Amino acid sequence: MRLGVIADDFTGATDIASFLVNNGMTAIQFNGIPENPPQADAQARVVSLKSRSCPVDQAVSQSLAALQWLQQQGCTQFYFKYCSTFDSTPQGNIGPVIDALLAALGERHTVISPALPVNGRTVYQGYLFVMDQLLAESGMRNHPVTPMKESHLLRLIEAQAQGRAGLVPASVMDLGAEAVAQQLQQLYDNGVSYAVLDCLNESHLLTQGRALHNMKLVTGGSGLAMGLAHHWATTTPPSSSATAAGNPQGRRAVVLSGSCSTMTNQQVAAYQQQAPAKAIDIAQCIGSEAQRAVYAEQLSQWVQSQDADTLAPLVYATAQPAVLQQIQQQYGREIASQGIEQLFALLAVHLQQAGFTRFIVAGGETSGVVCQALAIDAFHIGPSISPGVPWVKSINPNTPISLALKSGNFGDEDFFARAQWEFPV
Repeated sequence: MRLGVIADDFTGATDIASFLVNNGMTAIQFNGIPENPPQADAQARVVSLKSRSCPVDQAVSQSLAALQWLQQQGCTQFYFKYCSTFDSTPQGNIGPVIDALLAALGERHTVISPALPVNGRTVYQGYLFVMDQLLAESGMRNHPVTPMKESHLLRLIEAQAQGRAGLVPASVMDLGAEAVAQQLQQLYDNGVSYAVLDCLNESHLLTQGRALHNMKLVTGGSGLAMGLAHHWATTTPPSSSATAAGNPQGRRAVVLSGSCSTMTNQQVAAYQQQAPAKAIDIAQCIGSEAQRAVYAEQLSQWVQSQDADTLAPLVYATAQPAVLQQIQQQYGREIASQGIEQLFALLAVHLQQAGFTRFIVAGGETSGVVCQALAIDAFHIGPSISPGVPWVKSINPNTPISLALKSGNFGDEDFFARAQWEFPV
């Protein structure tokens, strides 16, 4: 056991677990802190929380509890995983969680590395880019929960956390791991707590992995995991095949989309031209529990009525920014979000009982409630559909369910269809 990962949402956990497995490590993902963890051979344990947008004190307490559990499992290095677009508010939760983890480990400094170049997330001079746009000028500026209005990571982390931030620029990354380690030491000697790492390409990620292999706490997106896994795989070969263990299984599939990100909107629009699709009626979600239960049963019957030999039916709450803003103004953001999540949870249970065993889910919050509703405690990590989005399979043989849990902005336009074409029943 080497690496313990604390991920702030479900899709973020599958994202980093996928990068670890694809780059030479074995990994098991746990949905929350397990009471009775299964016996499984893995070099990394990934704990997925739902702490990205909850109150700060809850995020901190959940993260500290996950850290304590991972320490008890024998992990020697720890990784706080957040989104590659640094999803957070001016108050947190990223900064407060980092400070709490550092204090619990008796450490004074760490790194900030959200970059994931393969998905267009790069960092230059401390500024976070999404494709060719600054973070604050990308679709993330309209995120319904954590709208990102700032692109400079040093300012972002200093606004949330207690310490000072510094930069390791791309010019130093180009010089290799030893130069990066020296620059980090200079920053830390000057009182910097959070070193933001520039990253423009995969070579920079590999350099980061070599430079940071002894750091007790690292933080970032899933890209840094590639570098760390590469380093470890050269010294300790994986002992089993997690990818084979996570191969998708089952027959009937459904697509559930709760994300309102720019990419998910494109994916939903493309998939509507290929498969049956039904938009959720928000008004039916926010009524009484009895009304919501009836509506979930109606949606379940609609899904079951579709041809099982064609592409899976889609049920979606995905909406364009203007429509989303109107919904939030009409019903209230929290009320609308909770109602939709509760509906997806009920619908997932209905479909499982009806024999559905493959769930393709878009959105971190939606993925979380679906996994909780289906009582899935842990996953084997399977083959990748897109970078950072693998198929995963329940580790419990009595719950034969496979899922593709997609972060809102991940994947290409044909993701929903490719998840089925490339991995047929």
